[in-house]
Amino acid sequence: MIYVDSSFLVAAYVVDVHSPAVVHRLWAELHVGITPFGRSEVANTVFRQVFLKKLTPAEANRAWQSFEADCQGGTWDCMELPERAWETSVDLARKHVPRLGVRTLDTLHVACALELKAKRFWTFDERQARLAEAVGLNTSA
Repeated sequence: MIYVDSSFLVAAYVVDVHSPAVVHRLWAELHVGITPFGRSEVANTVFRQVFLKKLTPAEANRAWQSFEADCQGGTWDCMELPERAWETSVDLARKHVPRLGVRTLDTLHVACALELKAKRFWTFDERQARLAEAVGLNTSA
């Protein structure tokens, strides 16, 4: 299973500089997991584009509806937030934040990937990638 964060997911629905890489990586992958936390972050990121004047409300709604249809249709492996994700996030914060300066959202994404036993962790967020690599997750395609 591959765990993806919102920076990866949003680029699949809102065209940005990362969109070609998303298409390339997903071409051969069938088991990409997301949690309700990831879904929430996708909603926030997509609809924040309206605030930033990068998308119209209609465009944001279309992107969201497409994402939701893919969730319902099985494109994404939607799974529950792992029970120990919060505690693992705390452990990651204690061990890695002083050195890497990552945020709570970063530690929670990486904690989810670890608790779900993901083989890879895909993100375009450099801080998350550094944390993922520090705990042994493969961030390459």
